[in-house]
Amino acid sequence: MKNILCGAVAALALVAAAAPASAQTSELHYASPGPIPYQITNPGFFGTLAGELGVALEVGTRYRASADAPSDTETATPVVDVVFTLSGSVNKDCSFYSGNDAGARNIDFGVIGVRTGNNENVNDAFEMVGPATANIDTLTAGCNFNNNVEISKNDIRGLVNTAPGGYDTNEFQANIPYSVAANWTGVALNAQVAGSPQSLTVGTAANAGTKQQGAWRSRMDIDIVAPVVTGKGLVAGDYSGTTTLTLRAL
Repeated sequence: MKNILCGAVAALALVAAAAPASAQTSELHYASPGPIPYQITNPGFFGTLAGELGVALEVGTRYRASADAPSDTETATPVVDVVFTLSGSVNKDCSFYSGNDAGARNIDFGVIGVRTGNNENVNDAFEMVGPATANIDTLTAGCNFNNNVEISKNDIRGLVNTAPGGYDTNEFQANIPYSVAANWTGVALNAQVAGSPQSLTVGTAANAGTKQQGAWRSRMDIDIVAPVVTGKGLVAGDYSGTTTLTLRAL
């Protein structure tokens, strides 16, 4: 069998592995037609020695082919997942639009009428004619996190006359109790539901109240009512009191 190409064309197939790596080419072949014919393929030490001896004595031939290319710098990964972690923060905030200046928050009942007619029965003289009422509403109120809605009066007695002079305590009083009721649309603490009507009331005999809520935003209506004081007349003078509404993020 003739393995030596003479006057023929040898076509070399060049292959680069794109998938799992295969062994790089390393071929060493020897052959001789005589005087002792032989073929040696990829010999070890002694076979190479014999093949090289045949080449040196000019009775044999040799074929060598080798190929080399640097390997991947790292293990190839046919699928790569890259996870981007996005982050940011939103500050806790509560809002309540209460007008453009302090004057908007001064609620003046004006003259609180009492029975001043000289034809009034003595048991009715100087008593309140009717309830004193005030309504406050804002279209912007709420908190963007769990929060407390708090209402507190500075004095449990309500509106107080701080300079009443002397008076018969069996027949007169120098304070006017009042209640405060706030209404808005919100949700319970930690609830993730659609908003519903919420309310907080501090009665005439109470000093403060609080209600926990989840994040909410809506209009808020605040009604202040000082019911008619019965059984006693009111001492003349100036009556005042303060009510504080607090929206406090938890």
